[in-house]
Amino acid sequence: MRVARDIPEGAYVNLGIGLPTLVANHLPKDREVFLHSENGLLGMGPAPAPGDEDYDLINAGKQPVTLLPAVRTSTTLTASR
Repeated sequence: MRVARDIPEGAYVNLGIGLPTLVANHLPKDREVFLHSENGLLGMGPAPAPGDEDYDLINAGKQPVTLLPAVRTSTTLTASR
């Protein structure tokens, strides 16, 4: 996916619903990019392998995702303090 190849090293990228959710699955493995999902995940990784899904970890489109080691989460409770 060309969009994923065009994201520079160290970028912070907000992924919305729809086709943008596919970007995480196509990022080069050697590039550090920080993905943010509308539901408060910063440090989202690609989709999990089949059978490894955790439906408590989802992107804005309600698709299961993985988390990177440096993940940060935010909720409306923590964001308003």
